[in-house]
Amino acid sequence: MSPEPSRRHQILAFIQRRIAAGQPPSLAEIAETFGFASRNAAQKHVLALAEAGLIELVPNQKRGIRLPGAGRPDVVALPILGRVAAGAPIGPDLGQDQELWLDGRLFARRPDYLLRVQGDSMIDDGIFDGDLVGVHRTPEARDGQVVVARVDGEMTIKRLQRKRDGIRLLPRNPAYAPIVVSPSQDFAIEGIYCGLVRRG
Repeated sequence: MSPEPSRRHQILAFIQRRIAAGQPPSLAEIAETFGFASRNAAQKHVLALAEAGLIELVPNQKRGIRLPGAGRPDVVALPILGRVAAGAPIGPDLGQDQELWLDGRLFARRPDYLLRVQGDSMIDDGIFDGDLVGVHRTPEARDGQVVVARVDGEMTIKRLQRKRDGIRLLPRNPAYAPIVVSPSQDFAIEGIYCGLVRRG
């Protein structure tokens, strides 16, 4: 198998990191970072990324690389940080595997990141297995909000219910029982659900 796709993924990640830090890399910097003998080799990979729609090139600029949608105020770059359970909680999977540029108007409030749903416990709220849910990072939530919560180190998405005798995490599928959080458990709200993206 050709190593090219893997190398291009590494170059794309490098470009994304440099842009996030405030300045796109030049071809010379890409060539130096990845051990290419010349800028021509770096340019070959950059052109392939542009043809795939993963970056955009600004003509006649030394650092003329930008990410698609950059400069449009409604477009936000959201990292996909792993999976969240809509069912029984699953262990955290917070290694960023990719980033999506999305119209921020898709969400009720601006999310900080996306998680991929695994399970069907939230289907009555319209959240299905495989959906990407937007999450606004906050440790606070009101009773009745859909939250991403951590229970004993495991992540789940549920509707929050605060009662005098404690906290329950409610599924939105009658096939599942609520999760009753006991005082002895390690519990934290990681964020509030903002909306979702369903990929066809």
